Amino acid sequence: MDKNVEKVITQLRDREEEGLRKYGVNTERTDLTSLEWLQHLQEELMDASVYIEKLKNEMKDSREDSIYRTLDNIQYHGKAKNYKK
Repeated sequence: MDKNVEKVITQLRDREEEGLRKYGVNTERTDLTSLEWLQHLQEELMDASVYIEKLKNEMKDSREDSIYRTLDNIQYHGKAKNYKK
């Protein structure tokens, strides 16, 4: 068994239980139209895009900090040189 697949399956089951507890329904409900389902999907994907952008910015900031820390410690002809702008 692929442990990553198993982890996703567990997360899906946990999410299903949480949805039933919180909303009292699952995706087998019949009170939404196809357009309403598409609206829910679009909102979820927009949220996902925001999360991706946040993490990209954190990674970029972290990478830049790391690069500058490295540059701070570069020796130039035996003397420390600060290359920060």
